[in-house]
Amino acid sequence: MNPRLDSLLRGTVTAVQTNALTPLYALPTAVRRRLAGAPIQIDGNTLDPELQLLLRVQALLPRRTKSDAATARAHLKTLCNLVSGHPRELQRVTDLTVRGADGQLGARLYVPRDAGRGLLVFLHGGGWVVGDLDTHDALCRALAADAGIQVLSVDYRLAPEAPAPTAAEDAIAAFTWAVDHAEDLGADPSLVAVGGDSAGGNLAAVVAQQCVRRDLPRPALQVLLYPALDLVSRRPSRDLFGEGGFILTEADIIWYRDHYTPDPSIRPDPIVSPLLADDLTGLPRTYITTAGFDPLRDEGTEYAEALKAAGVEVTHHPHPSLTHGHSHLQTLPGLTRQAHEALTTHLRQTLNS
Repeated sequence: MNPRLDSLLRGTVTAVQTNALTPLYALPTAVRRRLAGAPIQIDGNTLDPELQLLLRVQALLPRRTKSDAATARAHLKTLCNLVSGHPRELQRVTDLTVRGADGQLGARLYVPRDAGRGLLVFLHGGGWVVGDLDTHDALCRALAADAGIQVLSVDYRLAPEAPAPTAAEDAIAAFTWAVDHAEDLGADPSLVAVGGDSAGGNLAAVVAQQCVRRDLPRPALQVLLYPALDLVSRRPSRDLFGEGGFILTEADIIWYRDHYTPDPSIRPDPIVSPLLADDLTGLPRTYITTAGFDPLRDEGTEYAEALKAAGVEVTHHPHPSLTHGHSHLQTLPGLTRQAHEALTTHLRQTLNS
């Protein structure tokens, strides 16, 4: 790295910590490319240079280890605030409560100005340990605004205080509550979808499966954004991308897994590892994304193929140049924005028909 460019990058990091990402991505494209460094190519994929720049900035920020859940939760909030940008304005954002598996759960309803009759029950990521309504507020606002649907974000109970399968049971209960109360929310009960990112994608997949198994109302669509689907086996993508600073690390995966499933005997159960279910027939149509530089890439791809083999209608976007967590980065120029547009277009077309 050129010393002058390195000095500029460090100065930009200071500005980023103070004013989020606006100063960094206001730089000319040629400067951003030089700051990002030489292209990173692994397994036939080339990392998006805008994401590569963000990863360089992240590497210069103070390092924090996941010593305990409270510290990890605070760190995620800081990172989400860094990348969220200006909140999208909607017609209405309302905090409410929904039914959980054992009592009421907090939730937040996002209603855009052009809301149709579709509703997405959204389950946030964060390894079942971190994340909440606030960490995913910007993403839910963007989904509602750009897809023209209502989004109901659910604050399910977290591990280690509430280990598996608590989060899954909360998600099932919250989804069925949303169907039961869809008319009250201004939505069509037949157009209620379930979705989530990462661990939330895991929970969304579990909801879809368990609704079929338990003869509960089925989602109109399941939206699985770079989901975690198998807590037992590992695949080549974990070896390729578990190190190197691609957002989610091997150490992260193990830390989250051990907090969510301290009892290893539950890990093969489909209520924790939906990829291991022996029957996927009858599941709702599916929108699934994977990222080329994500340790979870291969299990997502495998699930997409298994669903297709079971006769499920699947739309799979592999996004070869992106990393885990890219849905939070829709304000960046380039490929992350394109991924967001593909998702919201699909939601609009599917849930507003």
